[in-house]
Amino acid sequence: MATRYLGFATVVLTASILVIGIYAQVECGGNIPSIISQCKRFVEKDGPKIPPSKPCCAALKGANVPCYCKYVTPSIESIISIDKALYVAKTCQLQNIPTDKCGSYVIHHPAPSMA
Repeated sequence: MATRYLGFATVVLTASILVIGIYAQVECGGNIPSIISQCKRFVEKDGPKIPPSKPCCAALKGANVPCYCKYVTPSIESIISIDKALYVAKTCQLQNIPTDKCGSYVIHHPAPSMA
């Protein structure tokens, strides 16, 4: 049952991203179908945070992360981990990664240590 739900969620996510992606890709760069196929497993909510593959980073080349954050909807946030997506973007050395918000996800920063 969980596998069926995950499969359905992936289809819904892919459809949502592709519809939104038509607009976002024109404005924000990158290649949505490649990003989905190469990076999906690195941003799924379940599982540990793992470094992305070289093909994932290649698919993200030219993507404007703050621009894509404008298109993140609650339905996308319910399926992918924005924290992992930002980690992937940082690990792939994309530029201008948001430091405050992506969609409605507020980016948390560690409290400064009191030395």
